[in-house]
Amino acid sequence: MALSLHVKSCLSLALRSVTRPRMPDLRSLSSMAGGLRPASVVVLPESLAPAFESFCQANPLPLMGKRKVPTLGAAPATRPGGAQFQRYEAGICTGSLLSLEDHGGQLEDMVAFMLDCGSSLEGTLEEAGLPTWDAAGEARAYKTTMPCAAIAGFCCHLVVTMRPVPQDKMSRLVQACGSGGGEPGLPVHIGAPELLGIRDLAKPDFGAPLACPPGAVPVFWPSWLTCLDAVSSCKTSLAFTSTPGCSVLTDLKDTEATASHHPTPGTEVQLISEAPLHYSIASASATQKIRKLEAVIATDPGSRGIGHLLQADELLRASLALSHARSVLLTTGFPTHFRHEPPEETDGPPGTLALASFLQALGKAASLVVDRRALGLFQKLVEEAVEQGVLKTRIPILTYTGVSPGAAREFLCEAGDPKLPRFDHLVAIERTGRAADGNHYNARKVNIKQLADPIDDLFLEAQRIPGISSTGVGDGGNELGMGKVKEAVRKHIWNGDVIACDVAADFAVIAGVSNWGGYALACALHILNSCEVHRRYLRKAAGRSGAAIDQGWSQALPSVIKGGGRRTVRPPCCQADLSSVFCLHLLLRKRLQTAFIPSADLRCLTSMTSGGKHAGHPCATRGPEWSDWQRGHGGGWAALPWHPRPDGPEAGGHHPGCTQGAGTRGAGPRAPKTSRDAYK
Repeated sequence: MALSLHVKSCLSLALRSVTRPRMPDLRSLSSMAGGLRPASVVVLPESLAPAFESFCQANPLPLMGKRKVPTLGAAPATRPGGAQFQRYEAGICTGSLLSLEDHGGQLEDMVAFMLDCGSSLEGTLEEAGLPTWDAAGEARAYKTTMPCAAIAGFCCHLVVTMRPVPQDKMSRLVQACGSGGGEPGLPVHIGAPELLGIRDLAKPDFGAPLACPPGAVPVFWPSWLTCLDAVSSCKTSLAFTSTPGCSVLTDLKDTEATASHHPTPGTEVQLISEAPLHYSIASASATQKIRKLEAVIATDPGSRGIGHLLQADELLRASLALSHARSVLLTTGFPTHFRHEPPEETDGPPGTLALASFLQALGKAASLVVDRRALGLFQKLVEEAVEQGVLKTRIPILTYTGVSPGAAREFLCEAGDPKLPRFDHLVAIERTGRAADGNHYNARKVNIKQLADPIDDLFLEAQRIPGISSTGVGDGGNELGMGKVKEAVRKHIWNGDVIACDVAADFAVIAGVSNWGGYALACALHILNSCEVHRRYLRKAAGRSGAAIDQGWSQALPSVIKGGGRRTVRPPCCQADLSSVFCLHLLLRKRLQTAFIPSADLRCLTSMTSGGKHAGHPCATRGPEWSDWQRGHGGGWAALPWHPRPDGPEAGGHHPGCTQGAGTRGAGPRAPKTSRDAYK
């Protein structure tokens, strides 16, 4: 039986019930009883009304409005049907009711909250030209493991409703849901149900199952049925709710129904994971800023041809995936200067620690895995980064030897169980990558395999573990993760047919210098976490919206010290719209002016500003033998000591422990030799 709740603004209101076993068809609503709207009802004591309203506003509950419940008039004629209401006493459902009229005296001191029962969602889908799957009006919903923000005594987990949407129509759906400003609003999750704690879509907690046809993606919105557990949690002496699957008709005006919801035009959706299937969303303004960052870091100062390696939106998708991650494993280290101790070039570690710093600012766990021979170096770098305030706390520094079969899975997962991953994202920034023949090469085809531990195996194993994604940042194609673009490397990069990394990452971020990629990832995370659309999606809409709480984010962004260390250029938090782009432009301009990693940028790494020292690192002191114009064999501009070319007369064509790779130069054109390309 369906219930009609008429609210009169100036007279004593009367509650009328009429049986409606199913939701009304949206297309006929305008002609029904003066344009009444369907809703579900929660009736609570007036003393709890402010807390419940705050609970609805702090969580993704589709509140349409509220009314003071009137004294009931005479019961109208009814048609046969099921119970329309549930009665709760001390948090326990004690029975079902056909009508509320027998509780007229108690209702005088109660407030009725009206929530969207799902009909708006079907209307949005239909208006957008998308298939509707719930024409029968069934209350189909799933309990999740996502906690709602607790307000007073209201505390529960989110309940969601699901609709399958064709994959090729996902962008149209997000635009339609975000443009209206009213219910149903943007979804709270797009993709695999297990990410919400839903074990089986075929077994909903409410209503009949709805299959997800091939080529469709499950999309989830908050359901008013969350209120059932919320009412139980508050344990009030008396409360009423609509029975799942039943609705009432209300004359609530559209202006009231949408008053607490605002349009979010220009929303974009991006696929960030295939296994498990996962999409993310952000505002168009945020995504455009990240695309600007991608264009900035793609500048090719060495004319190496990296433009051929670029793939659109890799930085955007990588930063979205990182934004959803909770625990990130970082790696870096390219031992290209094999005649020095340590042999690492300075491209890589600064960008890695800059990203680690911002991950810490966001409250994410960050760990670092490095070569065993470089463990002491990175321990000193991390200690000094903590002393200088670059890192909040020390990050775990790990090593991986891969001595036994299954070692990679044991390293990545608790007890080797792929259902219990320790990390959900891996990031390699200027990390030497394994070539197709199993060796590791610098840009001049010198084999440096003996200096590299098998960290590549972790990225290969991550591809077989659902829930772990990966990003590789490189500037020449021989870095870990660049296997995603290996064909382009072989064709367009000098010596690419030999040096191309064969190990792919899910996302390949290409930069003129790999450090820029690390800086850009940190800045992109700042942009995303300053975007309300993305923040709402991250928190599954639980918790209040509003301005971003900076929590030291701007202090964690990469910075440049100008004027001999007298002034630090760091984008202010209040200018989040352009701050990250501005910061990267400064870094880029500074880099191009000096043609090596300036000591100012190394603030992200250590205190090596204005000629600072670090024992054991080749950047610690710079004497006459250092060449600012010398480019490291790994590809990054670096303030490293000049040393003979491996094929030069000074070196006799070889170095101890390092061999010249076989093969010929790649098919791509070679840039003219200049002072900045002296290593070629």
